[in-house]
Amino acid sequence: MVVAHLTDEQTATKLAAVIASGKLTAVEATEAAIARIEEQDVSINAVVVRDFDRARQQARDADARLAKGDSAPLLGVPMTVKESFNIAGLQTCWGVEAAAGNIADEDSAVVKRLKAAGAVILGKTNIPPMLTDWFAENPVYGRTNNPHDLARSPGGSSGGAAAAVASGMVPVDYGSDIGGSIRVPAHYCGVWGLKPTYGIISKEGHFPPGIKEGAEGALSVVGPLARSADDLELLFEATIDRPLPKATTALSQSRILLILDHPSVALEDAMRRQIEDVAAALEDAGAEISRESDLLPDLEKQHHNYMRMLNVAVTAGAPRPDGSEVTVREWLRMGDAQARNQCQWRALFAEFDYMLAPVSSTPAFVHDTRPMKDRQLTINGAPDRFAGQLAWAGLVTYPGLPATVLPIGSVDGLPVGLQVVADQYQDHKTIDGARQIEALLGG
Repeated sequence: MVVAHLTDEQTATKLAAVIASGKLTAVEATEAAIARIEEQDVSINAVVVRDFDRARQQARDADARLAKGDSAPLLGVPMTVKESFNIAGLQTCWGVEAAAGNIADEDSAVVKRLKAAGAVILGKTNIPPMLTDWFAENPVYGRTNNPHDLARSPGGSSGGAAAAVASGMVPVDYGSDIGGSIRVPAHYCGVWGLKPTYGIISKEGHFPPGIKEGAEGALSVVGPLARSADDLELLFEATIDRPLPKATTALSQSRILLILDHPSVALEDAMRRQIEDVAAALEDAGAEISRESDLLPDLEKQHHNYMRMLNVAVTAGAPRPDGSEVTVREWLRMGDAQARNQCQWRALFAEFDYMLAPVSSTPAFVHDTRPMKDRQLTINGAPDRFAGQLAWAGLVTYPGLPATVLPIGSVDGLPVGLQVVADQYQDHKTIDGARQIEALLGG
């Protein structure tokens, strides 16, 4: 299998090692990244908030830390973060024109942790308005293009993040996910992404403009995008709230549930073949592959409940089109249904080590400015509602499970990714499972 490939730039893990060895300074690594952005981003438009002067100072500080014997894991590594994360002194507007000029006065928790780990933050990457689309365009920053095909979307809402990583401008970025916003861009752009277990990484400082403090929002998480499993793990460990178990399972001894059919969405045949090829390789390696299980929750019901909760979460409980509002009783019942669903998944993962599923039904789509609810895809020659694609995201989001996306091949020259899913708090297991799959495929 051949994955659509764009860059030979070093991963964050390798770059950190080179800087630590003294063969390259943090200043040199930062200047090289700035040069790549200035050269490549003319056509891609991924890094839309730039902070190069302060990044140069951060790099000088990193070299000084290194000279004093500091061994922070990301020391001197240049990177970007999604526009929606607050960085003191920079604009955070979530792509909303009315919020342009909203300047953060404090770094978000994730940015603080990345800086403590030694990262050099070059700026922030593009998004759709309010992080609610798989199409990274907004009236403030314009449109981001997919580096594999400039006529196509890089995904969203962490579209600029994936495009910056895929093109080699930066080795890693940090995004967020409530409806596939890390996983879809990783799939569309041919990079790696981690949707962590719900609640395991702080979202402090990742609020819509005008909100400085707030409750933990339902469903949404923040997590890294990268070009390797090692880099995902590096950023995950640098930002996590508390340690998680690192136990994993060898693929040769694993029990895997493969989900390629969902009652709420179709799957493109070419995508199915790519994933089936992976399943065949896993079976050849000794894995036990199942395509159905009585323990699997009712996926149609799960998707319905996910969409109800998602709509409340992304609108902050705003009135529905008919003017009605969600009552406290309704919201509590939604939480009860989610908890019952989580119990079902817990029982399923007592029998299976991993679940594998598509990220989306197709590779990256051609730029389409229609609202997500009005957009259509062609799947196996037939028109299909674009919004139905959220079923693949909600499969993992609704129960709060971790999922690692890795690139597994390509269709018509466009990348194809795969979700590797495990039980709650088994984030390391999903990363390692994906790492093993990459090795099995010859990556």
